Amino acid sequence: MYEKTTRSITITVQPFYLDEQSEPDEEQYVWAYKVNIENSGTETVQLLNRHWRITDKLGRLQEVKGSGVVGEQPVLNPGDSFEYTSGTPLPTPSGIMVGSYEMESSEGERFDVEIPAFSLDSPYDSAAVN
Repeated sequence: MYEKTTRSITITVQPFYLDEQSEPDEEQYVWAYKVNIENSGTETVQLLNRHWRITDKLGRLQEVKGSGVVGEQPVLNPGDSFEYTSGTPLPTPSGIMVGSYEMESSEGERFDVEIPAFSLDSPYDSAAVN
């Protein structure tokens, strides 16, 4: 598991390689990742936007920006957490993801919460662990 805390918001990520959805012979590798967002601060926050940077084994970068996560913009009161699962395909057997969530406090202040970099590794890439 990978974990990072920014302004009392802790992001924990656990990636999983999805062998049943991957087609290594066709250069299609798929991962799911479970994200837990925990508000251990004293202010209520809302997740507004996401920004992912996904880099494959060959160094090719894909950026993904959008509103919320899995169709939601969760509000987290102090002590609350929100968990979701999503996924990503890559044309190589390994890669790395990192990103941020744009949050807004109940006072209207917007700030970024860092998502820890996490490794996407498959059993088809024994040469390198990211």
